[in-house]
Amino acid sequence: MQTARNKAWSFTWAIPALALLGAFVYLPLVQNFGFSMVEWDIYSGSQEFIGLENYRKLVDDPIFWSALGNNLLYSVISVVFQVFGALVLAALIESIRSDRWRRALRAIYFVPSAISLTVAGLLFYFIYEPNLGLINFLLDVIGLEGWAQPWLGQESTAMLGIIAMSQWQGFGYSTLLFAVAIQRIPSELHEAASIDGVGPGRRFFMVTMPLVREMTGLMMIVTISGAFQVFNEVMVMTSGGPNNSTQVLVTWLYRSGFVSNDFGYAAAIAMVIFLVTLVIGLVQLWITHKRKVEW
Repeated sequence: MQTARNKAWSFTWAIPALALLGAFVYLPLVQNFGFSMVEWDIYSGSQEFIGLENYRKLVDDPIFWSALGNNLLYSVISVVFQVFGALVLAALIESIRSDRWRRALRAIYFVPSAISLTVAGLLFYFIYEPNLGLINFLLDVIGLEGWAQPWLGQESTAMLGIIAMSQWQGFGYSTLLFAVAIQRIPSELHEAASIDGVGPGRRFFMVTMPLVREMTGLMMIVTISGAFQVFNEVMVMTSGGPNNSTQVLVTWLYRSGFVSNDFGYAAAIAMVIFLVTLVIGLVQLWITHKRKVEW
Protein backbone atom coordinates (compact mmCIF):
# COMPACT_ATOMS: atom_id res chain seq x y z
CA MET A 1 0.00 0.00 0.00
CA GLN A 2 2.83 2.35 0.92
CA THR A 3 4.63 1.58 -2.33
CA ALA A 4 1.50 2.30 -4.39
CA ARG A 5 1.00 5.56 -2.51
CA ASN A 6 4.61 6.55 -3.14
CA LYS A 7 4.26 5.80 -6.86
CA ALA A 8 1.08 7.88 -7.06
CA TRP A 9 2.77 10.73 -5.22
CA SER A 10 5.78 10.52 -7.56
CA PHE A 11 3.48 10.75 -10.57
CA THR A 12 2.15 14.09 -9.37
CA TRP A 13 5.59 15.60 -10.03
CA ALA A 14 5.13 14.81 -13.73
CA ILE A 15 1.77 16.59 -13.96
CA PRO A 16 3.22 20.10 -14.61
CA ALA A 17 5.43 18.77 -17.43
CA LEU A 18 2.53 16.81 -18.91
CA ALA A 19 0.31 19.89 -18.71
CA LEU A 20 2.90 22.00 -20.54
CA LEU A 21 3.35 19.30 -23.21
CA GLY A 22 -0.38 19.08 -23.66
CA ALA A 23 -0.83 22.84 -23.94
CA PHE A 24 2.13 23.62 -26.18
CA VAL A 25 2.72 20.40 -28.18
CA TYR A 26 -0.26 18.06 -28.41
CA LEU A 27 -3.07 20.62 -28.48
CA PRO A 28 -1.41 22.64 -31.29
CA LEU A 29 -0.94 19.39 -33.24
CA VAL A 30 -4.65 18.65 -33.00
CA GLN A 31 -5.50 22.23 -33.94
CA ASN A 32 -3.11 22.12 -36.91
CA PHE A 33 -4.79 18.98 -38.20
CA GLY A 34 -8.10 20.81 -38.03
CA PHE A 35 -6.63 23.77 -39.92
CA SER A 36 -5.39 21.41 -42.64
CA MET A 37 -9.01 20.46 -43.36
CA VAL A 38 -10.10 24.00 -44.23
CA GLU A 39 -9.45 26.65 -46.85
CA TRP A 40 -8.32 29.54 -44.71
CA ASP A 41 -7.75 33.17 -45.64
CA ILE A 42 -6.00 34.58 -42.61
CA TYR A 43 -6.41 38.20 -43.68
CA SER A 44 -10.19 38.07 -44.00
CA GLY A 45 -10.56 35.35 -41.36
CA SER A 46 -12.82 33.25 -43.60
CA GLN A 47 -12.64 29.47 -43.24
CA GLU A 48 -14.35 26.85 -45.40
CA PHE A 49 -14.23 23.16 -44.57
CA ILE A 50 -12.87 21.20 -47.56
CA GLY A 51 -11.98 17.86 -45.95
CA LEU A 52 -8.90 16.17 -47.42
CA GLU A 53 -8.66 18.51 -50.40
CA ASN A 54 -5.42 20.08 -49.15
CA TYR A 55 -3.84 16.63 -48.94
CA ARG A 56 -4.98 15.81 -52.49
CA LYS A 57 -3.40 19.09 -53.53
CA LEU A 58 -0.13 17.93 -51.93
CA VAL A 59 -0.12 14.77 -54.04
CA ASP A 60 -0.49 16.80 -57.24
CA ASP A 61 2.02 19.51 -56.26
CA PRO A 62 5.39 18.96 -58.04
CA ILE A 63 7.15 21.54 -55.87
CA PHE A 64 6.06 19.66 -52.74
CA TRP A 65 7.67 16.46 -54.04
CA SER A 66 10.78 18.37 -55.08
CA ALA A 67 10.99 19.87 -51.58
CA LEU A 68 10.54 16.45 -50.00
CA GLY A 69 13.32 15.09 -52.22
CA ASN A 70 15.60 17.92 -51.12
CA ASN A 71 14.88 17.10 -47.48
CA LEU A 72 15.67 13.44 -48.11
CA LEU A 73 18.94 14.37 -49.81
CA TYR A 74 19.70 16.71 -46.92
CA SER A 75 19.08 13.97 -44.36
CA VAL A 76 21.18 11.33 -46.15
CA ILE A 77 24.19 13.64 -46.50
CA SER A 78 23.76 14.85 -42.92
CA VAL A 79 23.78 11.28 -41.60
CA VAL A 80 26.94 10.48 -43.57
CA PHE A 81 28.84 13.55 -42.34
CA GLN A 82 27.30 14.56 -39.02
CA VAL A 83 26.85 11.04 -37.65
CA PHE A 84 29.33 8.59 -39.16
CA GLY A 85 31.88 11.18 -40.27
CA ALA A 86 31.75 12.93 -36.91
CA LEU A 87 32.14 9.59 -35.11
CA VAL A 88 35.29 8.76 -37.10
CA LEU A 89 36.76 12.22 -36.48
CA ALA A 90 35.95 12.04 -32.75
CA ALA A 91 37.68 8.64 -32.54
CA LEU A 92 40.76 10.05 -34.29
CA ILE A 93 40.88 13.05 -31.95
CA GLU A 94 40.51 10.91 -28.83
CA SER A 95 43.28 8.58 -30.04
CA ILE A 96 45.82 11.43 -29.85
CA ARG A 97 48.09 11.02 -26.83
CA SER A 98 48.57 14.72 -26.12
CA ASP A 99 45.79 16.11 -23.96
CA ARG A 100 46.64 19.63 -25.12
CA TRP A 101 46.19 18.72 -28.78
CA ARG A 102 42.93 16.92 -28.05
CA ARG A 103 41.49 19.99 -26.33
CA ALA A 104 42.73 22.27 -29.11
CA LEU A 105 41.20 20.15 -31.87
CA ARG A 106 37.87 19.88 -30.05
CA ALA A 107 37.74 23.68 -29.79
CA ILE A 108 38.77 24.18 -33.43
CA TYR A 109 36.08 21.89 -34.78
CA PHE A 110 33.43 23.28 -32.43
CA VAL A 111 33.91 26.95 -33.44
CA PRO A 112 31.63 26.79 -36.57
CA SER A 113 28.81 25.42 -34.41
CA ALA A 114 28.94 28.55 -32.27
CA ILE A 115 28.10 30.68 -35.32
CA SER A 116 24.39 31.24 -35.91
CA LEU A 117 22.84 29.70 -39.01
CA THR A 118 21.92 33.11 -40.37
CA VAL A 119 25.49 34.39 -40.09
CA ALA A 120 26.89 31.16 -41.54
CA GLY A 121 24.43 31.38 -44.43
CA LEU A 122 25.47 34.95 -45.22
CA LEU A 123 29.13 33.98 -44.99
CA PHE A 124 28.74 31.16 -47.49
CA TYR A 125 26.51 33.32 -49.68
CA PHE A 126 29.51 35.59 -50.24
CA ILE A 127 31.91 32.63 -50.55
CA TYR A 128 29.74 31.24 -53.38
CA GLU A 129 29.37 34.66 -55.06
CA PRO A 130 30.32 34.09 -58.74
CA ASN A 131 32.37 37.24 -59.33
CA LEU A 132 34.06 38.05 -56.03
CA GLY A 133 33.51 34.81 -54.08
CA LEU A 134 36.36 32.86 -52.51
CA ILE A 135 35.65 29.56 -54.29
CA ASN A 136 35.78 30.93 -57.82
CA PHE A 137 38.81 33.07 -56.88
CA LEU A 138 40.73 30.00 -55.67
CA LEU A 139 39.74 28.04 -58.77
CA ASP A 140 41.09 30.87 -60.89
CA VAL A 141 44.34 30.98 -58.90
CA ILE A 142 45.08 27.28 -59.37
CA GLY A 143 44.21 27.37 -63.07
CA LEU A 144 40.78 25.77 -62.88
CA GLU A 145 38.83 28.85 -63.91
CA GLY A 146 36.74 26.65 -66.22
CA TRP A 147 35.18 25.08 -63.10
CA ALA A 148 34.03 28.47 -61.78
CA GLN A 149 30.26 28.86 -61.85
CA PRO A 150 27.35 30.60 -60.12
CA TRP A 151 27.04 28.01 -57.35
CA LEU A 152 23.77 29.32 -55.92
CA GLY A 153 22.45 30.61 -59.24
CA GLN A 154 21.92 27.30 -61.03
CA GLU A 155 19.65 24.40 -60.17
CA SER A 156 22.34 21.70 -60.40
CA THR A 157 24.57 23.09 -57.61
CA ALA A 158 22.40 25.37 -55.45
CA MET A 159 21.02 22.70 -53.10
CA LEU A 160 24.40 21.00 -52.71
CA GLY A 161 25.92 24.37 -51.84
CA ILE A 162 23.38 24.90 -49.06
CA ILE A 163 23.92 21.38 -47.72
CA ALA A 164 27.71 21.87 -47.73
CA MET A 165 27.32 25.00 -45.60
CA SER A 166 25.06 23.17 -43.16
CA GLN A 167 27.53 20.29 -42.74
CA TRP A 168 30.35 22.75 -42.05
CA GLN A 169 28.24 24.49 -39.43
CA GLY A 170 26.99 21.39 -37.60
CA PHE A 171 29.89 18.94 -37.98
CA GLY A 172 31.86 20.14 -34.95
CA TYR A 173 28.92 19.88 -32.55
CA SER A 174 28.32 16.25 -33.48
CA THR A 175 32.03 15.53 -33.18
CA LEU A 176 32.12 16.99 -29.67
CA LEU A 177 29.16 14.86 -28.54
CA PHE A 178 30.77 11.70 -29.89
CA ALA A 179 34.06 12.68 -28.24
CA VAL A 180 32.27 12.85 -24.88
CA ALA A 181 30.70 9.42 -25.51
CA ILE A 182 34.09 7.92 -26.41
CA GLN A 183 35.66 9.36 -23.26
CA ARG A 184 33.15 7.37 -21.20
CA ILE A 185 34.43 4.06 -22.62
CA PRO A 186 36.68 2.38 -20.01
CA SER A 187 40.29 2.58 -21.17
CA GLU A 188 40.82 -1.02 -20.02
CA LEU A 189 38.75 -2.26 -22.96
CA HIS A 190 41.01 -0.57 -25.49
CA GLU A 191 44.11 -1.74 -23.63
CA ALA A 192 42.85 -5.33 -23.55
CA ALA A 193 42.10 -5.24 -27.28
CA SER A 194 45.56 -3.79 -27.96
CA ILE A 195 47.22 -6.55 -25.91
CA ASP A 196 45.29 -9.12 -27.96
CA GLY A 197 46.84 -7.65 -31.10
CA VAL A 198 43.75 -5.81 -32.34
CA GLY A 199 44.75 -2.86 -34.54
CA PRO A 200 43.28 0.66 -34.33
CA GLY A 201 40.83 0.07 -37.19
CA ARG A 202 39.41 -3.11 -35.71
CA ARG A 203 39.29 -1.54 -32.23
CA PHE A 204 37.12 1.22 -33.70
CA PHE A 205 34.61 -1.28 -35.11
CA MET A 206 34.79 -3.82 -32.27
CA VAL A 207 35.04 -1.55 -29.21
CA THR A 208 34.22 2.08 -29.98
CA MET A 209 31.20 1.73 -32.27
CA PRO A 210 29.29 -0.81 -30.12
CA LEU A 211 29.83 1.21 -26.95
CA VAL A 212 28.62 4.51 -28.43
CA ARG A 213 25.57 2.99 -30.14
CA GLU A 214 23.16 4.90 -27.86
CA MET A 215 24.78 8.22 -28.79
CA THR A 216 24.76 7.14 -32.44
CA GLY A 217 21.04 6.38 -32.26
CA LEU A 218 20.34 9.73 -30.60
CA MET A 219 22.40 11.61 -33.19
CA MET A 220 20.59 9.78 -36.01
CA ILE A 221 17.22 10.93 -34.67
CA VAL A 222 18.37 14.51 -34.05
CA THR A 223 20.16 14.80 -37.41
CA ILE A 224 17.35 13.39 -39.54
CA SER A 225 14.67 15.36 -37.69
CA GLY A 226 16.74 18.51 -38.12
CA ALA A 227 17.15 17.81 -41.83
CA PHE A 228 13.37 17.88 -42.24
CA GLN A 229 13.10 21.18 -40.36
CA VAL A 230 15.68 23.14 -42.36
CA PHE A 231 14.65 26.74 -42.92
CA ASN A 232 17.15 29.50 -42.09
CA GLU A 233 19.97 28.39 -44.36
CA VAL A 234 17.70 28.09 -47.40
CA MET A 235 15.94 31.41 -46.80
CA VAL A 236 19.20 33.29 -46.27
CA MET A 237 21.08 31.80 -49.23
CA THR A 238 18.50 31.24 -51.99
CA SER A 239 14.93 31.78 -50.63
CA GLY A 240 14.03 28.54 -52.40
CA GLY A 241 15.40 29.51 -55.83
CA PRO A 242 16.46 29.32 -58.52
CA ASN A 243 13.17 28.13 -60.01
CA ASN A 244 12.13 26.54 -56.68
CA SER A 245 15.01 24.05 -56.97
CA THR A 246 16.08 24.55 -53.34
CA GLN A 247 12.66 24.55 -51.74
CA VAL A 248 12.40 22.31 -48.67
CA LEU A 249 9.25 21.41 -46.81
CA VAL A 250 9.45 24.22 -44.26
CA THR A 251 10.25 26.95 -46.80
CA TRP A 252 7.40 25.71 -49.01
CA LEU A 253 5.15 25.77 -45.95
CA TYR A 254 6.24 29.37 -45.27
CA ARG A 255 5.69 30.45 -48.86
CA SER A 256 2.29 28.74 -49.05
CA GLY A 257 1.08 30.32 -45.84
CA PHE A 258 2.65 33.76 -45.60
CA VAL A 259 3.16 34.55 -49.30
CA SER A 260 0.27 32.76 -51.00
CA ASN A 261 -2.10 33.17 -48.02
CA ASP A 262 -3.07 29.48 -48.20
CA PHE A 263 -2.82 28.57 -44.53
CA GLY A 264 -4.89 25.41 -44.83
CA TYR A 265 -2.41 24.04 -47.37
CA ALA A 266 0.50 25.17 -45.16
CA ALA A 267 -1.05 23.28 -42.25
CA ALA A 268 -1.24 20.15 -44.41
CA ILE A 269 2.49 20.47 -45.19
CA ALA A 270 3.16 20.88 -41.46
CA MET A 271 1.29 17.63 -40.76
CA VAL A 272 3.43 15.82 -43.34
CA ILE A 273 6.61 17.15 -41.68
CA PHE A 274 5.34 15.98 -38.29
CA LEU A 275 4.41 12.51 -39.53
CA VAL A 276 7.70 12.01 -41.38
CA THR A 277 9.83 13.00 -38.38
CA LEU A 278 7.62 10.97 -36.02
CA VAL A 279 7.92 7.81 -38.11
CA ILE A 280 11.69 8.22 -38.53
CA GLY A 281 12.13 8.81 -34.81
CA LEU A 282 10.02 5.79 -33.83
CA VAL A 283 11.83 3.52 -36.29
CA GLN A 284 15.23 4.65 -35.04
CA LEU A 285 14.17 4.17 -31.41
CA TRP A 286 12.95 0.67 -32.24
CA ILE A 287 16.22 -0.21 -33.98
CA THR A 288 18.27 1.19 -31.09
CA HIS A 289 16.20 -0.73 -28.52
CA LYS A 290 16.46 -3.94 -30.56
CA ARG A 291 20.23 -3.65 -30.76
CA LYS A 292 20.42 -2.89 -27.06
CA VAL A 293 18.46 -6.05 -26.23
CA GLU A 294 20.65 -8.12 -28.55
CA TRP A 295 23.78 -6.80 -26.87
